[in-house]
Amino acid sequence: SLPGLRRQAAVAISQELSRLASHSPGPSTWIHQVRRRSSLLSSRLEEKPFSEMEMSYIKQGEEALQKSLRILEDQDDWKTETVAGNGDKVLSKVLPDVGKVFRLEVVVDQPLDTVYRELVDNMEQMGDWNPNVKEVRILEKIGKDTVITHEKAAATPGNIVGPRDFVSVRCSRRRGSTCVLAGMSTTYGAMPEQEGFIRAENGPTCMVLRPLPGSPSQTRLTWLLSIDLKGWLPKTIINQVLSQTQVDFAKHLRQRLARPM
Repeated sequence: SLPGLRRQAAVAISQELSRLASHSPGPSTWIHQVRRRSSLLSSRLEEKPFSEMEMSYIKQGEEALQKSLRILEDQDDWKTETVAGNGDKVLSKVLPDVGKVFRLEVVVDQPLDTVYRELVDNMEQMGDWNPNVKEVRILEKIGKDTVITHEKAAATPGNIVGPRDFVSVRCSRRRGSTCVLAGMSTTYGAMPEQEGFIRAENGPTCMVLRPLPGSPSQTRLTWLLSIDLKGWLPKTIINQVLSQTQVDFAKHLRQRLARPM
């Protein structure tokens, strides 16, 4: 009967609360968890439903993230391309379905939140401090974690690689003390190919940020780079340009973060 079911529910709830109280140092822990989950649920209910196109971009961002992490998880067959004097390292490997990918491993003397803010919240300012980037512009934001961007690459010295641009879907995920920023090329009707630029393709690509163990004021940054520059370019030039781009990025990021914000 209904009254009987209510009594059973009340007993079950009482038993669960007693169990939580006996297994935790105090009520603040599980109360915080309940509030946090409730807040997350409320925020999801308040979000407007996504259109079919928006859902397509969200899925593309998630696909880029999952593919990137699978590549990084496989530790086999990585070859060293460059090791800088400060320990910055670029490695590479060739994947049958992707081609050659590059992986930058560096430690930045800044806490994770500072690095995350610069790379995600301030991504449109990247052209101000990274000479390899001419412009980054957000074309559309979808929810809290997904954006469509248009990026213009700066000319390389001697114009070895002509002007390139990219249209990308990017997503950011934060799980505990780890942040992942992933992306891949996409099509966007409002940004067709631009005159004077070759539309290159990237992805799957991602950056992983983690606090350095034992030193929370430092951040370990791993950058997986996969780019098809298009056009007629010798592989030796492409490999040299991409690995140097990663080394330069680390140097310019440190210089940027060292400036007063």
